[in-house]
Amino acid sequence: MRRINGIALLVRTTAGIGGATRVGGATQQRLVQAAMKSTCSNSNPLWFSQSSGDHFGLSKPSVAAGGGMCFSSLAQEEVHSHVSADKFAPNDVVLYQYEACPFCNKVRAFLDYYNIPYKVMEVNPMSKKEIKWSDYKKVPILKVDDEQMVDSSDIIDKLFKRINPENTVVGSEEEKKWREWVDNHLVHVLSPNIYRTPSEALESFDYITSHGNFSLSERLVAKYGGAAAMYFVSKKLKKRHNITDARAALYGAAETWVDALKGRQFLGGSNPNLADLAVFGVLRPIRHLKSGKEMVENTRIGEWYSRMESAVGESARINA
Repeated sequence: MRRINGIALLVRTTAGIGGATRVGGATQQRLVQAAMKSTCSNSNPLWFSQSSGDHFGLSKPSVAAGGGMCFSSLAQEEVHSHVSADKFAPNDVVLYQYEACPFCNKVRAFLDYYNIPYKVMEVNPMSKKEIKWSDYKKVPILKVDDEQMVDSSDIIDKLFKRINPENTVVGSEEEKKWREWVDNHLVHVLSPNIYRTPSEALESFDYITSHGNFSLSERLVAKYGGAAAMYFVSKKLKKRHNITDARAALYGAAETWVDALKGRQFLGGSNPNLADLAVFGVLRPIRHLKSGKEMVENTRIGEWYSRMESAVGESARINA
């Protein structure tokens, strides 16, 4: 059984992620990398920038509502709970995912909102044995009956067209603009915030490893090694994306989104559209974390988020 030396990892692992220290040599390096990959694999993942995602083989650009940070303490308005996808009723929908991945959460928010029952297959980031059957080795992968769909935005576009076959165009220009904003701006602001301090980095990886498909030994190594590595990487991400104050950038993004609503309940008006679901999806994982709590306390986004929780409603996930 491998010995776990989390303290050594925490001290010695630096911004050079590829050079992680040795606990069983290459095995430990793979564990640390797997922990960081496990947070998402969809182009600009919550925990990574584009470049760091590319370094670890992540693909291009989503946990159930409730629990964790209490957004529901904010005033909530009564909105509809589930929208039924009457025109789309597949027999079997399986989401291959990492629980903490924001882009997997984005897909889940769509499935929950449209009340499309789905099963979840949590992928082990080390072996990826759950997706051995696929030539595509990243998540999210959505299997609809016998059809494979990949890339969160493409998955959502395809599902939307099946639910709304009369619509030849997916969304308005405004909707498209803000969906792109999520992938190209919002996610870049999140990594420097969740890894802003050593304690926040450790908090983030505690959440990541406790919700992921890790063995006990993998979890320990990944938690401490991944937290240490990403704390240092986050400093580089700030420079790369011209962020001087991580919290100010996060608060600014939240306020920018609220301004985009222009007094509407949702960007989609009285009901959420795909941009609302995208923002909600990628923010879902940080609701448990210090950064998410402070975002709500210091910006106007909390009321919109509470409306989204009510609109998305209970998860459509089928417990196997």
